[in-house]
Amino acid sequence: MSALTLVGSPSAARVSAGPVLRVDLAAVATNTRRLAAATTGGLMAVVKADGFGHGAVDVARTALAHGATWLGVTSLAEAWPLRDAGLTAPLLSWLNPVDADWTTALRREVDVAVPSRAHLEAVVLAARLSGRTARVHLHLDCGLARDGAAPAAWPALCRAARRAEGAGHVRVVGLMGHLPCADTDAVSARTANAPGRARFAWGIARAREAGLRPPHRHLAATSATLTDRLTHHTMSRIGAGLVGIDPGGSLAGARLEGALELRAPVVQVRAVRAGTGVGYGHTHRTGRATHLALLPAGYADGLPRTASGQAEVLLRGRRRPVVGRISMDQLVVDVGDGADGGVPEPGEQALLLGAGRRGEPTVAQWAAWSGLLPHEVVTGLGARWQREVAR
Repeated sequence: MSALTLVGSPSAARVSAGPVLRVDLAAVATNTRRLAAATTGGLMAVVKADGFGHGAVDVARTALAHGATWLGVTSLAEAWPLRDAGLTAPLLSWLNPVDADWTTALRREVDVAVPSRAHLEAVVLAARLSGRTARVHLHLDCGLARDGAAPAAWPALCRAARRAEGAGHVRVVGLMGHLPCADTDAVSARTANAPGRARFAWGIARAREAGLRPPHRHLAATSATLTDRLTHHTMSRIGAGLVGIDPGGSLAGARLEGALELRAPVVQVRAVRAGTGVGYGHTHRTGRATHLALLPAGYADGLPRTASGQAEVLLRGRRRPVVGRISMDQLVVDVGDGADGGVPEPGEQALLLGAGRRGEPTVAQWAAWSGLLPHEVVTGLGARWQREVAR
């Protein structure tokens, strides 16, 4: 047997155009309904980072049709495509520099978070110049020491916001925070969330003392929504959960459905001897005579290189190991000697990632193999995938 014998020949009818990323909006719909039922308040569909890599407009439209009443993004730049698509639901943007385009936000009816006096003053100026009233959500740091007003600055921010409200420049419609330790199991969630809950309750009390009566209060994201009802308030912000990711791995999260599938065609199959080195640095050598299948997807497509030597794909109904290093554009799969299912041919499809119903690897498994968060896996997928949307 030659070490580099090519096996099979491609058929024009079977060769795919290339790797495919498929988004299942039915799964997004199912997840939205389940999460809406799990919260005691309303549901804000957070579609930042292009809907966690699944397509912001598609995810937003689906979520709104199945129980969400609000949309959320980080930057104003993420808000414009949603409005361009004709989505008129209440929309909040909560992470912007002081000199952001507040005027356009007012014109396009985008609510904005206010984490500081400087932000408030900039929003008030835009409101005065445009003759509009800005809808704002005061943002309190609930223990992360990042975005949101520090507790020491919060009472003064609330008083300034009340003055601006009295002058007609702003309407404080919301209070918001984010929990630092929500990504935990249901058993320990209440204890882990207790300091953040207490900080938020303190912030609500100070806002009331300043004369503010906002109708919306939101603290929980996906994890806390699933594990700690004390965090729900009037609304929960759900992002990762819409696409099937449960950051805390709760039992409730097991009911969420993965909404992403990655497929790639076999480009080549070769028969090799035992001891054949595979990929850069020969980090893997075959332990027996076997067949190697080449797939045209790699770390430039968002498949983590750190999953090399651990990842698997589904090919001909069986899990097959990825061997050698995942390269920029390609990876190699050991498909065996053909005794268990035969040797695949060029053009056959490998399922790299999916919901797991057919035995294929899931987002959570790729995250474990690569030492990443599931969020990093789905938001890191490159632009080279051919995208399909199942509605």
